[in-house]
Amino acid sequence: MSKKYKVTQEGLKKIQEELDNLTNVVRPKAVERLQTARALGDLRENSEYHTAKDELSEIDSRIRYLQEVLANVEIVEEESKPDIVQIGDTVELETDNKSITITIVGDFEADPANNKFSANSPLGQSILGKSFNEKVSVKTPAGEKNYIIRKIKRE
Repeated sequence: MSKKYKVTQEGLKKIQEELDNLTNVVRPKAVERLQTARALGDLRENSEYHTAKDELSEIDSRIRYLQEVLANVEIVEEESKPDIVQIGDTVELETDNKSITITIVGDFEADPANNKFSANSPLGQSILGKSFNEKVSVKTPAGEKNYIIRKIKRE
């Protein structure tokens, strides 16, 4: 059984755009670069050829992965529970008298540097299904961290 990839509608669009760009723009340029390098002569000592070949292999690998994701994607639909944290919600949390705002997304869309946390991350798991003003605890490598859910915003 194939793994299901939970994504939001926005995440699905980004996956499709990336696949389209790789397939129609990036890969053709990489193939052209490989053909140019191949024409330079002896392939055993042609570093340009080997670099281009490796690059094309990486692009093809990413294309296959994105195709697998799209074949097994599960779109997370918004439920009619506005006061409960769900995938796709932006949540304001309070901890140690500081406020942080995060968005709960599917695994594929996670980007902690931009405050997008997977629903399967420790923080995501701890707040998913919780409601406004509810207190949650998250186990982190640095110890347990406590949060209070202050706002739940649905896009």
